[in-house]
Amino acid sequence: MKSLSRRGRVTIGAAALAAVGAATFGTVSANASAPAAVPATAAASGTTTTSTHLTIDAATRAAQAALDAAERENQRVTVAVVDRNGNTVVTLRGDGAGPQSYESAERKAFTAVSWNAPTSELAGRLEQTPNLKDIPGTLFLGGGVPVTARNAPIAGIGVAGAPSGTLDEKYAQAGAAALAR
Repeated sequence: MKSLSRRGRVTIGAAALAAVGAATFGTVSANASAPAAVPATAAASGTTTTSTHLTIDAATRAAQAALDAAERENQRVTVAVVDRNGNTVVTLRGDGAGPQSYESAERKAFTAVSWNAPTSELAGRLEQTPNLKDIPGTLFLGGGVPVTARNAPIAGIGVAGAPSGTLDEKYAQAGAAALAR
């Protein structure tokens, strides 16, 4: 058998490497483009829960009722409604409401639903536990009320912009009352 020249051996070696590389690339590509089917597994009975949420229509109705209550008294406020998880569902910024009122209303609503209590009540807890104010996203000032269904919080309504937390909370209560009608 005839011995190959150096040039021949390099050429054959390069061709062999190219073939191995092409085969490897093809295998990886085939695996990446067609993942193996994983059969679905059903959760065992009793391992899941069902939660109640406000519809967008109900949240909008509550926010509008709170805004209307404030406007009847010539107050410029922002109203926010959040879901059980603290996610904003709707925010209405009234004409002339201050720029700080938007975030404050959302944070009051978040705080009310998180603790299932009016924020005016929660503000009193700061005396015993001042670290509560350090929890991200919360605001312990009057103006937030929870909305419940079957004794569980399902939403929070926050109002900000009136001269006092007492007024803000009064308007938030008007929003919650609109859901009972």
